[in-house]
Amino acid sequence: MQVYYKTYQLPFQYPFTISKGRTKTHQPSLVVALQVGKWIGYGESPAITYYNITVEEMVATLEQYKPMIEKYAFTEPERFWHYLHHLLPNQHFLVNALDMAGWDLYGKMNQKPLYELWETPFTGKEPVTDYTLGIDTPEKMLQKMQARPHPVYKIKIDNNNSLDTLRYLRAHTNVPFRLDANEGFTYQQFKEILPDLATINIEFIEQPLAKTNWEEMKQLFIESPIPLIADESCVTEKDVASCAGHFHGINIKLTKCSGITPALRMIKQAKKLGLKVMMGSMNESSLGSAAIGNFLPQLDYVDMDGPLLLSEDIAKGLIYDNGEITLSGKFGLGVQLLG
Repeated sequence: MQVYYKTYQLPFQYPFTISKGRTKTHQPSLVVALQVGKWIGYGESPAITYYNITVEEMVATLEQYKPMIEKYAFTEPERFWHYLHHLLPNQHFLVNALDMAGWDLYGKMNQKPLYELWETPFTGKEPVTDYTLGIDTPEKMLQKMQARPHPVYKIKIDNNNSLDTLRYLRAHTNVPFRLDANEGFTYQQFKEILPDLATINIEFIEQPLAKTNWEEMKQLFIESPIPLIADESCVTEKDVASCAGHFHGINIKLTKCSGITPALRMIKQAKKLGLKVMMGSMNESSLGSAAIGNFLPQLDYVDMDGPLLLSEDIAKGLIYDNGEITLSGKFGLGVQLLG
């Protein structure tokens, strides 16, 4: 097996701001390729400073372990993931890119899209993706919303007049809102605005409290009239069980959990616990978003608007139509790299 990689700095259409004043204009990403004979599989991991991950660190680690990865006799992705998991402990972002490439490779070798390998056919009832509005002035957020008509919006919020902003936006549309607080509230702050949020058609709220605040999250879970979804509180497989009784559902991020392989197990575990399952974007291009797209038949909600937020893309094969996602049906991830 041969390993290749390339790094990107993909610009956002608009500067992207979430709670605690975190703003970025570009998304750094690592793309890896695995080649076995005539087949090549691709994977992508965006770098996220919140998790202290940079493209440079991923590249340095990949260069260090590349000879050992290339010696691996690839047969199927689950075994490959376990090899990587032990070879690269705590390197979830890099393992995700390699695992994704392994699945793409495996699908191409077996001449099937991933969702066919998993025996999860599309039925026409798959969830639509939201479109995310980063924190900005109400006027600018409305401008972005009106420039991208969508059946549902995901809105980043914090404890700085977000309720007024939501009311302002609600006056211009009746479509559901999904809120993402990114740990931006205390229990008391959020409890105070819950009654008002319940009046403005909120579908669910992601991670209102700090990821370590399990005690007050349990209380909020009991009190909230709106479903609550774990994001920062649910990173890997070991976190799923803890979310039961504290959240109504979990948001799985492929990059954070270390890839497609553990995400498949997380979905099964969550459903056994009665948790709703969402899969979320970390601003992947169409390459990483295609991996999310193959999961659509297994999901209750999806946030895969990365290609809509970026002004440049690196792959083709996904079609977005008013929130509905169509995959190409080609083997593996189903996308083709540009250039």
